[in-house]
Amino acid sequence: MAKIDYLNTLRARFRGFYPVVIDVETAGFNAGTDALLEIAAVTLKMDEEGWLQAEHTMHFNVVPFPGALLQPEALAFNGIDPHNPLRDAVTEHEALHEIFKMVRQGIKDQDCNRAIIVAHNAAFDHSFLMAATGRTGLKCNPFHPFATFDTAALSGLVFGQTVLAKACCAAGIAFDSGKAHSALYDTERTTTLFCELVNRWKRLGGWPIVISDISYG
Repeated sequence: MAKIDYLNTLRARFRGFYPVVIDVETAGFNAGTDALLEIAAVTLKMDEEGWLQAEHTMHFNVVPFPGALLQPEALAFNGIDPHNPLRDAVTEHEALHEIFKMVRQGIKDQDCNRAIIVAHNAAFDHSFLMAATGRTGLKCNPFHPFATFDTAALSGLVFGQTVLAKACCAAGIAFDSGKAHSALYDTERTTTLFCELVNRWKRLGGWPIVISDISYG
C-alpha cells in the first residue's frame, strides 16, 4: 500500500482505533439503575484524501430493562414516554447486538483493532453502554472498556465551548434546539462536530505527518 494511502486511513489516524459516535437518552443519571431509552450510533470513514466523514447510522428506541428506574425529571427533560406503544422499542439485547454487529464489521473493513466511543460528555454515554452490555450478557463487546474521544473536551479546547449546541454554532454547524435530546439527532450533530474538529486539524497541517524515509509497506 502506498504511504499516503496508509496515512489516509482510520487505522493510521487513530492508532488502530475505530471511532464510533454514540449518544444515549436515559431515564436518569445512574447507569446501573436507570433505564436506557434510546441509543444511536454512527460509524465513520475517510475518503481517499483523508477527510473524515459519516458512514453508517443505526438508531433504536429501547424498552426499559426489568426493574429499571424512571426518573420523572429525566423524562420531562428529554420528552420520552417509555410506555408509548408507537415508540416501536426493542430490548437492550436487540439494540446492542445490531450495533455491535455493525461496529465489528467496520473494524474488519477498516483493518482496525478495536472500536472507541466518540460522544459529547463521553463518560455518560460510555457508562450506560457498558452497563447495558453487562445486563444483556453480550460477548465480544467491540468498544474499549474505558478510553473515549470526548467532543465536549475537544470543543472546549478548539472553540471555547463545551455545550453541544454552542460548540456546533462556533464550528458553523446548524443546530436545531427543537430536535435536541433525541439520540439520533444528537449523534448526527456530534458526528458532524467531531469530523469538523479532526478535519480542521488536518486543514491546519496537523495531519498527515509524512516522514520521507519511513516505508509503510
